[in-house]
Amino acid sequence: MALTSIALPNAELALDSTFLSPAEAQALLTELTDTIPWKHEAIKLFGKEVLQPRLTAWHGDPGASYRYSGLQLTPQPWTPALQQLRQRVEAATGAQFNSVLLNLYRTGQDSMGWHADNEPELGPRPVIASLSLGATRTFRLKPRDPLHTSHKSISLELPSGSLLLMSGPTQQHWLHALPKTTRVPGPRLNLTFRLVR
Repeated sequence: MALTSIALPNAELALDSTFLSPAEAQALLTELTDTIPWKHEAIKLFGKEVLQPRLTAWHGDPGASYRYSGLQLTPQPWTPALQQLRQRVEAATGAQFNSVLLNLYRTGQDSMGWHADNEPELGPRPVIASLSLGATRTFRLKPRDPLHTSHKSISLELPSGSLLLMSGPTQQHWLHALPKTTRVPGPRLNLTFRLVR
């Protein structure tokens, strides 16, 4: 199955719900969960330092450093599995990536608050390819400025093995989040491939 566009004003979204087979997705979830050097880092939120409600890792080409929420991330080298995934994601999207942020949501209580991937080093129209492994979680988007649009927030169910592509003006006009849930049977691993300039 190929990427299918999702109609949303001032955004470019496309989804392939079956980018990886269930067996591939499960094998990758196990391998990456067991072998990636996960970190549990503190970020600055409203002037306070708090632990992120998830585990993270940053891998990429030398020099592909990234900064968000007061964190300065220096990339770990690509592992063979991550390098192979990058090549497959690049082939599917036609985009180039030099880094990947991995987020491990251990339970439904791990989450990601509302934000946009609009850091200066990603450029004015970043291309973000988001690969999901493990438990299906609800991914939400809402307009950055609800007063200037009639469109409300939307929800996407992202099953294991799905690939979501966000590009064009998406990060300028939309925020996204992964809210907490009590309905998740297991962990979810999300990989967001990026091009740091």
